[in-house]
This record gives sequence, C-alpha cells and structure tokens, in this order.
Amino acid sequence: MAWLTSKWGRTTLEYTGFPVSDGEPVGRRPVETASGSIGSSNRFPKVVSMGSGGTTAEDAAWTDGSVAVPAITAPSTLACFRSLGRRNGERIRTIALADRDGVPATRSKYCDESVPVPSPHEDLVAYKDALLSIAMRPDVRTIIPVRDVDVYVLAKYRDEFDEYVSTPWPDIETLRSVQDRVRLFDAAESAGVAVPETRLLGDSNDDWDRQWIVKARYSILVDEYVDRYSPAEFLDPPKTEYLRPGAEPDVDRFRREMDHDPLLQEYVPTTEEYGFFALYDHGEPVATFQHRQRRGYSYAGGASSFRESVRIPALEEAGRDLLDHLEWHGLAMVEFLRDDETGEFKLMEINPRFWSSLPFSVQAGADFPYYYWQLANGRKDRIDHEYEAGLAGHLIRGELLYLRSILFEDVDLAEKPSFTTAVSEIVTSMVEHPRFDCASVDDVRPFLWDMREAYNHYNGRV
Repeated sequence: MAWLTSKWGRTTLEYTGFPVSDGEPVGRRPVETASGSIGSSNRFPKVVSMGSGGTTAEDAAWTDGSVAVPAITAPSTLACFRSLGRRNGERIRTIALADRDGVPATRSKYCDESVPVPSPHEDLVAYKDALLSIAMRPDVRTIIPVRDVDVYVLAKYRDEFDEYVSTPWPDIETLRSVQDRVRLFDAAESAGVAVPETRLLGDSNDDWDRQWIVKARYSILVDEYVDRYSPAEFLDPPKTEYLRPGAEPDVDRFRREMDHDPLLQEYVPTTEEYGFFALYDHGEPVATFQHRQRRGYSYAGGASSFRESVRIPALEEAGRDLLDHLEWHGLAMVEFLRDDETGEFKLMEINPRFWSSLPFSVQAGADFPYYYWQLANGRKDRIDHEYEAGLAGHLIRGELLYLRSILFEDVDLAEKPSFTTAVSEIVTSMVEHPRFDCASVDDVRPFLWDMREAYNHYNGRV
C-alpha cells in the first residue's frame, strides 16, 4: 500500500496488497498492545491499575485503536464513523474501505482515513485480500460488516482474520443458515417462530389464484451456495417480484433472471413491518432494539425511510427465540411482518450485518457501533443498551425515493397512496419528528453528498 493523497486532514491510501505504517510496509504480524504480542485467544491488553477513579493502561490501549468499515452509500457506514468518532476522551480512528468514489460517508469529518479497495462485484478474492491486508495493520482492532457480501467474506475466511483482529461475526456454516432462506425458514419453524408459506418455485403448485411473491433463495450468489460460481464471483440477486393472482409464472424466466431456483412465498397483506436488531456474543444477546417501519423506499416496502422505535414483548421474544436457536454471534437485523389476521410476527429475513437505518437506532439510544467496538475489545460488561421507545426519524433520500415510487412504479399487490397525501404525510412527520439519518449541523458534507445520490437515484442514474 502506498500514500496517494491527503484530503481535509484525512489520509487516503492506494491499495497495493500490503499494509502501511508511517509510510513503510509492514508484514503479517499480530496486534501489539500493552501486554505485548497477542494471539487470537488473548488479544486484549493486560489490566494495569491506576488507582481509584483513574484511567487504566488497559483503557488507554483498547480505546487507542482503529476500526475499518466498508464505505457504502447506505447511512450505516456514516453512522459508524459518527458514533465512534464522537466518543469523548477516546481515540477510535475510523478507516473507510472504499471501492468507488463519491460515497457520502467518506466526506464526514469523523472519517479519519480512506483506503481504496477492489470492488467485491469484480473480484471477491481480491476484495478479501484487501480486507485482510487492512486487518494485518497493528492499529486495526476489528472490521465492521455493512453488506451481506462483507459478512460473507469475513465468515468464509474467519480463521485468517482471527490471526489479526477480533472477529465478532458468525462462522460460515452459521451464516449459511441465514443467507440460505430455505435453511432459515426451517430453523425458524424449529424455534417456534412463525413464517409465511414458502417453497421452491420449481416445486409443483396449482393454486395461482392466491397472492404470491417470488424472491431469491440466497441473499447473495456465491460459490458456497451456487456450485457453478467461482470463489472470485459474486452477484446480488434481483429484487422480489409480486405475482398477479390467477397468472401462472414463467418458472424458466425466473430461474434465468435470478440465476438459481428462487422461492415462492405467500404474500402477507399488512402495513405493519418491524425490525428486531441485535448484537450477540456466542449465542447470548448483548443488546437489542426494535422499530416499526412507517414508510419505505417504495410504497410497497423495502428499506425504511421513516420509522419509529418500539418495545413489544412478542417481537422481542420472536427475535430472540430465533437467534438463540441459531446460537448467533455478531450483528443481526431480523425482519418481521405482523399478520393482520392472526397478529403473529412472521419472519421475512435476517440481515447479518449493520442495517441501513442504523443512524436512527443510535439516535434512539441504541449505539450499536460502539457496542460492537466494546464487544470486539472484550468490554461486553460495559455495554449500556437502553433505548427510548416512541421516537421517530427519517432518511430524506429514502422519502424522495418513496415519492418517486408512487409516481413511476406499479406493484399489483400493494395499494398505492395518492401523491398529494404522501407529500402531506412526509412534511407533517418531519415537523413532528425532526430526526434525520444524514443531516447533522456539525457534519454537513455527507448530507450534501447524500442529496446528490438522491438526485441520481431519482433520475435513474444509479
């Protein structure tokens, strides 16, 4: 790795396959701490007492480190930078792993360093090698996954990363039980968690008068899940498609477009979409959070643009029952729909990484990036995971995409609201709940870049 340029007081590096320390390459070596060189089973500094009420050498060592986060357009990367960069009295350096230019989070004043990395879409093995090179740096304590492909790479090569950094993410077999939705729904049924009727599209089905959707079986297409893929190949499958009742789908077309045999799933008619968010440590919950989605990127759903923090015992029970059954380790967003007829929370999917609405979780008091940092540094006992229910917040770009969907999209099974009503509801909610994922008076630049992204999305450029 070599020096490339410096912008706004931050270091930008060019990836050449080797880590850099003070401008010089460094080889493969474990993290150095107050207690010396430490291996995967003991990578936390030795406790040195400084007297009653004082700061220990241990505290200084574990807070004076770096964390690497893939730089993506979704607000999760920005939330990590702001959460960790705003820690008073702690020196947690943030490193953006950028596979393209123009990501809003890299414009944040809380982004200390930006390192170009290969795109996982172009070469997944090269992307892994770049992440591993960063992990070898003696200042880097851990890596935070913000996409499904990130956690896949970290899980598949977990043993390699474990030599250098803390690894609060699942192993590949546990991850497979989440990223393969056939296995996921089987696990949910074993855990006593409700699921919608689901089967492979290629299996026989004669009841086409019912409401169905077609969705990918796998959350990502990679060699661990689809045999014909090479280790360097990776694809995001196409989005969910809503079927028109009474019309038999073209199974061959779906298989071609999704590049595997996708799932046929009953459509759950409801406007109540919920998220259960958690950080787990080897099967034990460390912190949890809940929200109800009020609006998504589309009037048919999708990622949330407006949501409200809630605390519902039945939702907590469903989320924890499933993650406990999986003996989960690391981050998870468990998505549920509440059935209007039965009141059950029906599982939709699990995202095994940070979620796009992470800034709102932090605003509500659930500071998951800092929880992750504490867990990665052996400080689980210091995590205070309280949050406030009844708060609500927005992603402005998401609200604009919601309006765009009303104007330009038609989804057969979802009721489309009127445009004027939608505008009125958005304006009212912004006045009543002035919390925003990217907009911040002390860190303006990412919001301006995010509006540029919204403009490009609105005009179909990305």
